[in-house]
Amino acid sequence: MTKSITIKVASINDVDAIIKLQTANQTSQGGTLSGGLTAHQIQEMMSDMPQIIATINHEIVGFLLTTSQTVNNKRQVPIVDAMSASYAGSPDSYIYGPICVSEHQRGKGLAQLMFQELLKLEPNREGILFIKSDNLPSLKAHQKMGMHKVSSFNFNNADFDVYTYLSPVQKNNKPFKSENQTL
Repeated sequence: MTKSITIKVASINDVDAIIKLQTANQTSQGGTLSGGLTAHQIQEMMSDMPQIIATINHEIVGFLLTTSQTVNNKRQVPIVDAMSASYAGSPDSYIYGPICVSEHQRGKGLAQLMFQELLKLEPNREGILFIKSDNLPSLKAHQKMGMHKVSSFNFNNADFDVYTYLSPVQKNNKPFKSENQTL
């Protein structure tokens, strides 16, 4: 059976499903996410940046969250503060992540599809992210997406690498419309 993938900007109605997927992928559950966001934090992030989701048959199987520096500066997230102390980025930069793909959908290109959507929505802006230094699948995936390491830091006795990228400017400057993809 062919599964139809939709990559789109999340709405307020998607917050609970994002949190459910986030919870299932915490380190305490055997996943690799380094922290969790509350519904309020995700809604706040939605207020000024696109939050990208991947769905299959209307079920959220991936998300890519982003935070503007303005929203980030309103709250204290110690691991993000440690990243920012290691590499501040450009004045208009934003924080990429977390990104998460459900266990059964990994390795199928969903992270790349969500990233491509984000690049179209946020042209000519630097994105900054951190990845745990021993998370080789994530490091390889992000390097394949064209991101490059700019620094590293230690947080709670764990090593993290800081990566960055710059979204290319679109030639036609037209809004991007998501299209269904087929697995």
